[in-house]
Amino acid sequence: MKKYKIYFLLFTIFSNTLISQNLADKKVLVVWGGWDGHKPELFANHVENWLIKEKADYKIINGLDAYDNYDELIKYDLIIQSVTMDEISKKQEENLVKAVLNGVGIAGAHGGLVDSFRKNTNYQFMIGGQFVAHPGGMIKHKVKILDDELTIGLSDFDILSEQYYMHYDPSVKIIAETKFSGEVYPWIKDVIMPVAWKKMYGKGKVFFISIGHDPDEFMVYKDGWELLTRGFMWAVR
Repeated sequence: MKKYKIYFLLFTIFSNTLISQNLADKKVLVVWGGWDGHKPELFANHVENWLIKEKADYKIINGLDAYDNYDELIKYDLIIQSVTMDEISKKQEENLVKAVLNGVGIAGAHGGLVDSFRKNTNYQFMIGGQFVAHPGGMIKHKVKILDDELTIGLSDFDILSEQYYMHYDPSVKIIAETKFSGEVYPWIKDVIMPVAWKKMYGKGKVFFISIGHDPDEFMVYKDGWELLTRGFMWAVR
């Protein structure tokens, strides 16, 4: 009973902090583009609606021109990215990585963050992982929520989405995970893979969640959306 009282107290404190906190004094950059199959513009629209409620000073840009100028990038407190299977120039990658290294947060979901630039290992090192497969395509699977300040009050949930298999940095802090059934590929039965993680990169914070093949998933699975937006809040400088 004492344990549950402690969890309830932590949940109350965390919830009140989130309720009282907004992004009114923060600058947020939303960058979308790349492969249309992940509906990046729809993701940006959902994020924009949330940013308006949070009173953020935000800018939305379609394409990677947003990464052309380091002096402009470093002015932001958070970058929310939804760009899949695109190509980033060496200078753009350098600017983005340097901005995060010096304190700008970066966050995103699904392939929009971990399958953005397949040729760019410096970017992948910063994010903490890279997509490699989604066995079975759209498949029902369970998301297990782990103990963390960002997951207080959230519950495990079943979801119909792509179950991402990734190469990931062992130093990331995993805050949600999933187990593969082996139904599609028997040799990966019982493999546990991250669904969400957070990490530091220099002075910058990085947050990632793997669900969201269709951005409308976040409108259906509310704990997924809650975790995503808490991740945004956490990653802000």
